[in-house]
Amino acid sequence: MPTNTLATLSYKLRSTGQQLLFGSLAAILLLGCQPSQTGTQDQATDDYGFTPASTHTIDANNALLTELPFADKQDFKDAKRGFIAKMAELIVVDKQGKKIWDRSSYDFIKGDAPDSVNPSLWRQATLNNIDGLFEVTTGVYQLRGFDLANMTVISGKTGWIVVDPLTTAETAKTAFEFLKQQLGERPISAILFTHSHMDHFGGALGLLENFSLDNSPLDNNSVENIDIIAPAGFMHEATSENVMAGTAMSRRAMYMYGKQLPRSPRGHIDSGLGKEPAFGQFGILSPTTIIAQDKTQLIDGVAFEFQIVSGSEAPAEFTFYLPEQQAYCGAELVSKNMHNLYTLRGAKVRDALTWSRSIDKALNAQRGTKVYFGSHHWPIWGQEPINHFLETQRDTYKYIHDQSVRMLNAGLTPAEIAEAIEMPPTLANTFASRGYYGTAKHNAKAVYQAYLGWYDANPVHLDPLPAVDSAQKYVELMGGADKVIKQTEIAIANGEYRWAAELINHLVVTDNGNSRAKELLASSYDQLGYQAESAPWRDVYLSAAYELRHGSPEKGIDLASMKQILLRSPIENFLQSMASRVIGPEAFGENFELNINFTDLDKNYVLTLKNAVLHHKLAPKSASANATLNISHELFIDLIIGSAGVSDLLFSDDLEIEGSKIDLASFFSKLDKPKGVFNIVTP
Repeated sequence: MPTNTLATLSYKLRSTGQQLLFGSLAAILLLGCQPSQTGTQDQATDDYGFTPASTHTIDANNALLTELPFADKQDFKDAKRGFIAKMAELIVVDKQGKKIWDRSSYDFIKGDAPDSVNPSLWRQATLNNIDGLFEVTTGVYQLRGFDLANMTVISGKTGWIVVDPLTTAETAKTAFEFLKQQLGERPISAILFTHSHMDHFGGALGLLENFSLDNSPLDNNSVENIDIIAPAGFMHEATSENVMAGTAMSRRAMYMYGKQLPRSPRGHIDSGLGKEPAFGQFGILSPTTIIAQDKTQLIDGVAFEFQIVSGSEAPAEFTFYLPEQQAYCGAELVSKNMHNLYTLRGAKVRDALTWSRSIDKALNAQRGTKVYFGSHHWPIWGQEPINHFLETQRDTYKYIHDQSVRMLNAGLTPAEIAEAIEMPPTLANTFASRGYYGTAKHNAKAVYQAYLGWYDANPVHLDPLPAVDSAQKYVELMGGADKVIKQTEIAIANGEYRWAAELINHLVVTDNGNSRAKELLASSYDQLGYQAESAPWRDVYLSAAYELRHGSPEKGIDLASMKQILLRSPIENFLQSMASRVIGPEAFGENFELNINFTDLDKNYVLTLKNAVLHHKLAPKSASANATLNISHELFIDLIIGSAGVSDLLFSDDLEIEGSKIDLASFFSKLDKPKGVFNIVTP
């Protein structure tokens, strides 16, 4: 690989291959997170190269057993309360027969934590293993363990009111069919989407009577009698999130959710919020009722008191209280773990202060609540435990916010704040505030980023050398590869895994062919993963170790499963994404004008490329355009997701080209085509 900085960058861009012309929606929280292997390992080094837990890791994990109140079993009682039934074998397959959900792959999670898992995370994973159909209170039921999130079903006057129909059509259909087997046939009278993350709406099509795996409806077909209720801004946020940076987010999500890891004591065991996201057929239904402000509304004879909490955990979100049942649904405003102010797959940071204030508002609004239930995890019964839960959730986010701001105003950098922040014992000893998903460390950095951005004011970080160049100089300064390896081995022997990883990473970056360096880095990541209390941190470390040993995946995410959602995404988002694909230097001096005419929508967009910048506007066809692409909306989407090939274009009645085909080809040649499987831990 070239070592010169510009040559390296060029190499990385050219080696990405071809996949998409436009943006990807493939990482709306979760995509592509299917297990590749299952099983347990007792041998010294397992079949995938993961090493055993070291004595340092065992000691660190054992120390936690004396720090946290593991004797408190109330969560286990709550997680099992109201149990009705469970599926004998909870496995869901897609239309090709491929597993998209296999709850049984986590059956190894039982008993005491193995040496290779943080015992606090093991506790959370054990709780998330409790699955089935549960009665929360009279007329309110939950299906848990069928997907990353919960599906809640409320008995209305004429039918079922379904809240958050999971991630995929297949898992939602399986869950709802199981409900009907246990509680009887009733029509669906309403579907509620509490917020705009796909694990809470993506399975909606699976609830429709006319749904089949081979022929999904494209819109609200056959739902005339079903009220679709969502918070204001839902459709924009649900269909637009991550279009611009979706390719990078998809790749990073593979790390965050442990896509390639075995489901085993040395691999992926949980996601903190639940087991993992399902990856099947995604869909969406357009809301018929929008909740734009706090209000009380009757839905199929059931009173709902809605609270808008948008801008907290999700940009469009509501919670609700059921006064007749004295039950509060916290959606994902609160959950039985510390959530992310910044998610490791990459996203805009969330507002910790708005989040805390929204929880405080919910706390003050509760009047004799008897039960809390949410979009993840298990319920809580009793006003006092519910109040304690809401208070600690509220104060967890506010404490991280306030202390991070205090320290940044004292001049501390993000890394220094992350190292210094210490949660108060009242929060640290509360399992529901532990960092199983988010962590105090990376959330504190998110607060810094929200206020001050990436620059920590130290000039050395204003324009540092690229990683490859600086790594080469560090290795030379340390006396070469052998000395770096020796010092890394000493650090590992001393249990200094963070330092060992930082040290040997310099050599891996400069010499990707050095197998000893890569194994030392992987071994360091093994131990860091085993010690991590955060499930995403564990998956990130272990995914890095896996790829150091086995290489990066050969292909990215198949977007065909996203078609129903992409069809609802604003066309402007894809055109803006095209602009972000322009390869600047190759467009220097180019002037180009193109009409993209969507024949079935009666909309024409004029694209202009000048100064290596691509602009678009909704306007009549430009007579001066180099070319006009007359295309149907659906064929446009098929091009994006790769479902349409050259023969489809040549013989399709939904595509016609006017003007210069050579100019059109030249224009598209200026657009980058990322494959979405770029290297992360190696150059």
